[in-house]
This record gives sequence, C-alpha cells and structure tokens, in this order.
Amino acid sequence: MRDQPPRPRAAWPGQRAGRAGALLLLAMSGCVKVGPDFVRPEAPLAASWLAADDPRIVTSAPEDPAWWQRFDDPKLSSLIQIAQQQNPSVQIAGVRVLQAGAQLAATIGDLYPQKQQLFGELTYKRLSEHDSSSGLARDVAPETGERPSLLNDNSFWLTQFGLSASWELDLWGKFRRAIEASDASLMASLASYDDALVSLTAQVASAYVNIRTFEERLRIARENAEAQRETLNLADIRFRNGEVSETDTEQAKSEYAETRSQIPQLQIGLRQNQHALSILLGRPPSNLEDLLGSGGPIPAAPPQVAIGIPADLLRRRPDIRSAEQQAAAQSALIGATKAELYPAFSLSGTFGFLSTDIGNSDLSDAFDWKSRVVTIGPAVVWNVLNYGQITNQVRAQDAVFQQAILSYQNTVLQAQQEVEDGLASFLGNQETVALLSEAVAAARRSVDLAAAQYRAGATAYTTVLTAQQNLLQQQDQLAVTQGSVAQGLISLYRALGGGWETREAGDLVRADIEETMAKRTDWGGLLQEEPSGRDAAASPVPVPAF
Repeated sequence: MRDQPPRPRAAWPGQRAGRAGALLLLAMSGCVKVGPDFVRPEAPLAASWLAADDPRIVTSAPEDPAWWQRFDDPKLSSLIQIAQQQNPSVQIAGVRVLQAGAQLAATIGDLYPQKQQLFGELTYKRLSEHDSSSGLARDVAPETGERPSLLNDNSFWLTQFGLSASWELDLWGKFRRAIEASDASLMASLASYDDALVSLTAQVASAYVNIRTFEERLRIARENAEAQRETLNLADIRFRNGEVSETDTEQAKSEYAETRSQIPQLQIGLRQNQHALSILLGRPPSNLEDLLGSGGPIPAAPPQVAIGIPADLLRRRPDIRSAEQQAAAQSALIGATKAELYPAFSLSGTFGFLSTDIGNSDLSDAFDWKSRVVTIGPAVVWNVLNYGQITNQVRAQDAVFQQAILSYQNTVLQAQQEVEDGLASFLGNQETVALLSEAVAAARRSVDLAAAQYRAGATAYTTVLTAQQNLLQQQDQLAVTQGSVAQGLISLYRALGGGWETREAGDLVRADIEETMAKRTDWGGLLQEEPSGRDAAASPVPVPAF
C-alpha cells in the first residue's frame, strides 16, 4: 500500500472555511473608515476691509502675482529672482516637501502586504538530553542501559529557505486614514514652501527699500553737511572781519560736527542691511555693489493697489492653507487611532523548503519538492484588554485636532490683522509724505532766506542755525516716510500672501542639490515629480514610482 501514489484528498472543512473567510475579508476590505471626515473649519472673516471705501484701494483681486514689479525697479526684480533660486531657507522648505512625498509613498505601501520577505537559514543545533520535547530525554532501555534517541547524537544541522508574506486588511480604514494624514502633511509642507517664498520675497524687498532709504538719508546728511560747512566759512570770515562775535563761529562748528556725526550711524545701518540682503541671496556678507550699483532712489509705490476681499485670504495665504492641511492630517489620525479599537484581520503565509541531517535525511534534500513547507491562513487580533488605553489615545488625538482647528482660526484672524495693519501703514504714510514734502519745500525756502539775511547782516546766526536744523530734520523724516510707504505696501502684499504663485512647477529644489541627493540616494522619480494632492479615499491608491 505504501508504494501506491497518494490519493488526492478533498479539502477538509477547515480549509473551506479558511478560503471562504479570506474571500470575505477581501470583499470587506476598504468598505469602512472609522473616525471623522475632515471639513474645513469655520473661521471669522470680515465682509470687507476697513479702508474699502478709500479711492486708493481696489477690491478686485491682484492682477499680477509678481507684485514687486509694481515698483518698476529692475534691480529689485533681479534681486528677488536670485533669492528665490539661492536662498537656503527656501531650499530647506523644498527638501521638506521631498521628505513628505517620500513619507506618503511609504505610507501608501501599508495598503499592500506589509510583510514580504525572502528568508534563508543554515543552523546548527545541539539538543539537551533533559528536554522532553527533543526526543532525547527518555527512559533508559533495560536491555542496554542506554537512552533511545531519534537522533544519531545530540546535534544536527537544519536548512530552510523560502518566502513569507503577511497582510493586515484595512477593514476599518486605519491605513487609508494614515494615507490621508500623510497626503495632508505633504500639502501642508508644500504650502509651507509657498509661505517661505512669500516671506523671502517680502524680506528681500524690505531690505532693498531699507538700503535705498539709508542711501538717501546719507545723501541728505552729506548735502546738509556741505551747506553747513559753507555757512561755517561765512561765519568765520565775518568773525575775522569783526562783524560778528566768536559765538557764531562756534555755533556753526557745533552744528557742522553734529550733522557729520550722523553719517557713521547711517553707514552702519546701510551696511547691516546690505549684509542681511546678502544672506537672503545665499551669499556671504558684502556690499553687493555688483547688484545694487552706486545708488538709486527709494522705490515709489503705485497710487492704487488691488487687494481683493477678506475671503480671498483662505486661498491666497499659504500659511492659512498650511494650517488647514495640518488640521486635516490630525483629523485623519483620529480615525487611524480609533481603528485600533476594532479587530484586525490579516492573512499570512509561508512557502519554503526545509531539511535536516537527522536520520536518513540530508541537507541537500532541501531542494526536493517533498521538503516543501506551506502555511497559510487568516488571523484576527483584537485589543479588547487595551480598550481603555486606546480610547484615551483617541481622545488625545481629538484634543490635538481641536488645537489645530483653533490654530487655523487664529491664523485667519492674524492674517486679517496683518492686512489691515499694512493698509493703515501704506495709506497713512502716503498722507504723511504729502505733508512732509510741503514742509521740506518751506524749510528749504527758510534756509535760503535766513542765509541771505545773515550775509546781509540783517539777522542773527541763530536764525540760520534753526532753519538748517529744521531742513535736515524734515528732509530726513521725508526720506524715512517715503521708505515707510514702500514698506507698508510690501507688508500689505506679504499679508495678502502674494509671491508664491511665481514658483515653477517641480522646481522646488535647485538642480545641483537634486543632483547631489540623487547621487547619494535612489530617489526614483520623486525628485522630478510635482507634488500634488491625492484623494486618499480613492481606490486603487497610486503608488509613486521609485
């Protein structure tokens, strides 16, 4: 009978039940996602801006995303272009987008068999004679006084190889919620990159305006110092001729020295802003003569500006979009954690070959078809004893989600404040410039009259001194306020979230950085792909190429 080939056996009931259960689990997989579905939180938004009725404000959406071109300054446009390509902080934000994309790709992999392994083993074992499970620890045979054994001695070799896989089915949406969270995190990182562009553009423009403002203030100080030197010479001549007392000369010297003392302080401010701009451009500190030239006027702001309506901030402001996506990611984590409250169904299996050198067997028998080892079947794990702990973890995730909602709402409120502050600065300083221009014209006329009267001996030097000091003060204040008008417009555009729209698709990291990363690590197509949101609920979920 042993020589007859084995008869095929019908599947036993356990096998049929296992197959049916596996098919049932496969059919049910992906049907349910526990936890909340994210909806954009409500946020307090004003119906219109406080200065909406001002004729200098247009409530249509900004037409040109490259808002800095409204200053009509080619050097400023060139500086912003260089900074967007070279600034280290922006490059860091770009690499973080790549990191989030790789994390999303790894998370998507959990939808498929989580464990897929090839294995191989060659093991030497020595068994204890006192281990009843080894077959060595048996009663002594009365005929020989020896212990019978299934082995030739206490040791043997074992070899096995094959493959194994384990697949936890996403019955409750644990993995799909995790994908939603990773996808939202990717979108948040992309929004953070855009926010870095917005901040960088505003910082470059602000530093440039500061430099031009300091240059103008230096010009004013030197011009007034030269005029005061001429007045000092006149006072000295009149003193030598006995026309006036030495008091006039000393007062003139004091005024001349005081004006010149302002020049080093202005030079300090100029150099510090040049150094700050250098860092923004990704360069060591320098005076940037090759980019700034020998000087230039303070950028003039346009008389009107288009700012849209408050509701546009939800779309335009990258930090608001980032806060929204962070809340979406946290919402998904509630569901991923809540899924741990339910039973986890999985399928696992192993196929391989095993052989030993026990008895008549040999290690080379591992390549014999009869040496195959197959295990397959479903399993279920339910953390019922950890129910309270997991429930508290869900509560903790929900609390973090509520914090994210409040953070989003606060970001929306702060954005509106920043816009209103920028508007107030832009509009108010325009009015101040108009008044100071009148004051400077009057002060210059006063200086001319006082100087002429002093030459004619019709007035005291104190009149000239007061007029010159007033002129210097008014001119300096006018230059500062002209810079403040430009700074107000920069702050306004930054508050509106302008500037990120100019980024090029897929150009988040410089080519040389991508090349370095590609040489160090196999990034597949992730370095060339443009990050985009995926519908994590869609099926099947696309797997990024590697």
